[in-house]
Amino acid sequence: MKSWQGAAGVCVNEKNELLMVLQAAPGEDKKWTVPSGGKELTETFEECCVREIFEETGYTTKIQSFLHTKETRFDDVDVLVHYYTVKCTGGSAVIQDPDELIYDIAWKSAGEIGQLTLAFPEDREFYLQMLQGKIKPGTDAAFKK
Repeated sequence: MKSWQGAAGVCVNEKNELLMVLQAAPGEDKKWTVPSGGKELTETFEECCVREIFEETGYTTKIQSFLHTKETRFDDVDVLVHYYTVKCTGGSAVIQDPDELIYDIAWKSAGEIGQLTLAFPEDREFYLQMLQGKIKPGTDAAFKK
C-alpha cells in the first residue's frame, strides 16, 4: 500500500480571517484550502508545515500548537496530515510554489469560507469552528464524523 504524509497550517489574522490558497493540478478545477503539502524525508511535520506555507504564500510563520492528525485514503494511497496552528511572523503574499499548483492567496472570513469550493469539503466545519474559537489545539472534535 502506498502512503503519503504531509502537514497543513491554520493561520488566523487579527481580523479573524483564515489564510487560504487556491490550488489545482493541471486539468483539475481550482479549489480553496489552507496551505499544506508533502513532508520531505529528512524534515519533521512542523518543518514541513512552515516550509509549505512559505512556498505557497510567501509568509513566514511559527508553529503555535498541534491541532490534529487527519488520516484518510485517497484512491489507493493512505494519507496522514498533521494540522498546526501557526502565527504569521513576516513576509507578504507571493506565490513561489515549486510545484506550480497555487493560483491565488487570500485571507477568508467565516462568511466567505461558507461559500467557497473547498479542496477538502470535510474540513469546512473545522475551519468555521476554528474562526469561532470552538476548537482547542490537540483535540479531534471537529474531525470526528
